[in-house]
Amino acid sequence: MSTERYEPSRRVAQLVADELSFLIAFRRDLHAHPELKYEERRTSQKVRDALGAAGIEHVAGLAGGTGVLACIQGANGESAIALRADMDALPITEENELEYASTHPGVMHACGHDGHTTICLGAARILKRMSDEGGLPRSVKFLFQPAEEGGAGGKRMVEDGCLTDHVLGPRVEEMFGLHCWPTLPLGTVATRPGPLLAATDHFTVTMRGKMGHAASPHFSHDPIVAAAEAVMALQAIVSRNVDPLESMVISVTKIHAGTAYNVIPEAVEFAGTMRTLTDELRRFGRTRFYETVVNVAAIHRCVAEIEWEPGYPVTRNDPGAVQAFFKVARNAVGEERATLYPVPCMGGEDFSYYCNEVPSCFFLLGQQRRADEPYPMVHTPRFDFNDDSLALGVEMFCRLALGIGRE
Repeated sequence: MSTERYEPSRRVAQLVADELSFLIAFRRDLHAHPELKYEERRTSQKVRDALGAAGIEHVAGLAGGTGVLACIQGANGESAIALRADMDALPITEENELEYASTHPGVMHACGHDGHTTICLGAARILKRMSDEGGLPRSVKFLFQPAEEGGAGGKRMVEDGCLTDHVLGPRVEEMFGLHCWPTLPLGTVATRPGPLLAATDHFTVTMRGKMGHAASPHFSHDPIVAAAEAVMALQAIVSRNVDPLESMVISVTKIHAGTAYNVIPEAVEFAGTMRTLTDELRRFGRTRFYETVVNVAAIHRCVAEIEWEPGYPVTRNDPGAVQAFFKVARNAVGEERATLYPVPCMGGEDFSYYCNEVPSCFFLLGQQRRADEPYPMVHTPRFDFNDDSLALGVEMFCRLALGIGRE
């Protein structure tokens, strides 16, 4: 047997190099065939085929049907480390001129989930080869989940028992996930302890008034004026009710009203999102939202109907898991390329549901090729996961699973 198995760091690098051409082709195939939340049937099948070809035990049909859980048993069979990938795409029309551009009109991988899935699959295939060569120090689970983009697929994976010993493999004691990050340089990784990403709540308000002729507004109760004032008043929650050192975002992103230029409508609908980083501020924001909208409506003799949809919790990294991540990452890429992310981001992630169950760390993988050349942002029609970051993503997942550099 080769002595290379006693040098896991070197062996991981060799196996990543061996797998890279396959992984690039796999990622580009996923990119060309994007699927929306809970519709990831082809993607799920591709993952299962690749796991099966590598001899990796897995269970399908999770989280509504498309989720996949795989496991490689290690020396410690009582608990496992888990690695996670999300598989769904977005309802965006791609504008990239690529050989592997989306073949599904109006749908594209604009958030890099094709890359995340490929990285997790690559780590599974490499760790299986290392397991066959001499075993793993502990068991590793791989969660391929649907519906991160608004469908809370992570929550359903948790509810289906993927972190326990009820589905496949031992219980999970620690978990890691990643996200491509266009503002970080290629070859770097970053994270922070505590809140990394925000809680994401959504609202829809129907402001109901009294319809009338536009030439005689005094006979109406104008819901457009009421809605306009409510939208502006909501901004004061952040600017005048929240500590300037705290973080909150209230954004109204949709307004619909009216059918004619000379008719004051009966109702106006507006919708948007609230983002917060603490449970206390999340509760406070919801309370002030209701107070503001209801009272502004009353001033204008209108009635406000509010639908509040709680979204993802805060993605809160465990300090111990973050410390372990930095030890492993700095051993892999050096101090300068494994950095502390300076402030939380107000975007949201359903990796938060895993964070609420087990000590977890979500980290960011750099995409930007050059400092003077901005990389397209996620959730835009020009984004494409940078294949040059695949190798580092796979290596980081493998090193975390093996604990290379952790001690």
